[in-house]
Amino acid sequence: MGSEYIPGTNPVKGKPHYTYKDYKTWGEDVRCELWYGEPVMMSPAPRRRHQKLLLELALQIKNFLQGKPYQVYLAPLDVFLPEADESLDECDLVVQPDLMVVCDQHKLIDEGIRGAPDFIIEILSPSTAMRDQSDKKLIYEAKGVREYWVANPDTLEVFRYVLKDGRYGLARPALLTDWRR
Repeated sequence: MGSEYIPGTNPVKGKPHYTYKDYKTWGEDVRCELWYGEPVMMSPAPRRRHQKLLLELALQIKNFLQGKPYQVYLAPLDVFLPEADESLDECDLVVQPDLMVVCDQHKLIDEGIRGAPDFIIEILSPSTAMRDQSDKKLIYEAKGVREYWVANPDTLEVFRYVLKDGRYGLARPALLTDWRR
C-alpha cells in the first residue's frame, strides 16, 4: 500500500485488486481510500489547524448556499467514483474528501455519494500534501469534479482548480485573509 500509485493505471501484476465489496469488510478502524483497486492509507486524526480551517470553510460555504438545493458534506464520507456500468460492490475508486458539495440529489445514496461531487476541498496535512496536490487532482479531474480547492492551513493559501473542457486550468493561489489560526 503506498503513494507510488499512478492514477488511471491498473495495479501491478500480482498485487490484489480490491473493490468496495472488500473495502466495506475492513472495518471502521482502517482509515484508507481505494484508488483503482489499491488501498491508500490515510493519516490518523487531522491536526487542530486542519479541523479549524475545515469547519470555517464548511460554515461559510453552507451559509453561501443557504436556500439552494445543494448539499454540503464533511469527511469521513465515502465518495464512489465508479465506471458508468459498475455496481457499487465492483467500484474500485472510493475517496473521502475533506469537504464536498453535491448539486445533483440523485448522487446521494445511503452509503455516501455515487459520482463526482460538484465541488471538493482538500485541506493539506503533512502526510497527504503530495497526494492531494497531484494524485487526487488527477483523479478529480478525470472523474469530472467541476471545482477543486487545495487549502493549506499553515500558509492560508488556497489553490482553486476549475474544470473546463475536461481539464483543470492553472491555479493561482489566493490567501484566506480573514481567517485566524
